[in-house]
Amino acid sequence: MIIGIASRPDDKRTLEYAKDLAVFIEGRGHEIILEESTAEKTGLSEGKPVEDIHADMIIVIGGDGTVLRTVRQMKTQIPILGINMGHVGFLSEIEPEEAKEVFEKIEKGKYTIEKRMRLALKVDGEYIGEALNEAVIVTSRPTKIIELTININYIPAERFRADGVLISTPTGSTGYAMSAGGPIVDPWIESFLIVPIAAYYLSSRPHVVSSRRRISVELDSSKPADLVIDGIYVTELYNGNVLSVEMSKEPALFVNAGRNFFAKVDTKLKRL
Repeated sequence: MIIGIASRPDDKRTLEYAKDLAVFIEGRGHEIILEESTAEKTGLSEGKPVEDIHADMIIVIGGDGTVLRTVRQMKTQIPILGINMGHVGFLSEIEPEEAKEVFEKIEKGKYTIEKRMRLALKVDGEYIGEALNEAVIVTSRPTKIIELTININYIPAERFRADGVLISTPTGSTGYAMSAGGPIVDPWIESFLIVPIAAYYLSSRPHVVSSRRRISVELDSSKPADLVIDGIYVTELYNGNVLSVEMSKEPALFVNAGRNFFAKVDTKLKRL
């Protein structure tokens, strides 16, 4: 197999682990392609940007941020096996001490590939990117609330005042959406999760909406707001700007080595 490895580049312990794992996998007769910053920091070989890696899978070592960054950088989605070197790591399939044993199972074909829906995003009709976890519209002025209108299938469904709103995938339901009071959603379900952030009215509640519907969020406020995709600032929004959300045609791909999603979430939540 051809195995890509991408590591969090600013943590010594994570880089040492990545180096050890790369040597282990290469020693078993597989070809290794290191992401360029991982290669530079480990000194193993010359690396490549993620978008230029063509492999059977990419092992991502770090926290959820490292996984999100890797998914975002891919031109074509490649299956990801996440190894958690972060605090909780909801997007990581396994813990560091399990990796070698799990990889031996993968060699024998004992794994499946899971598709995770992503969001395709436009502002005023202009494509701005895709999100695996969520798109967040949030006030850019602390303590100043904004007004938003949620349209579903082009019909106004709710208008509310809040610090902001997030549109999440089921994968993102264990991230910011959960912290904002949203439910945990089975990642096998293709749906949008709409969660107001610190809404002024108690009647403004989270919604789970079919991915077959068209969602848009209109900023109807004199105060500006920030648009953030998967934790990365994108742009500032102004009165009348509309964020349109659809299901991406290209899902993210994750290696499932036999871990039950709900058992994994239960274990990780106990760390918080």
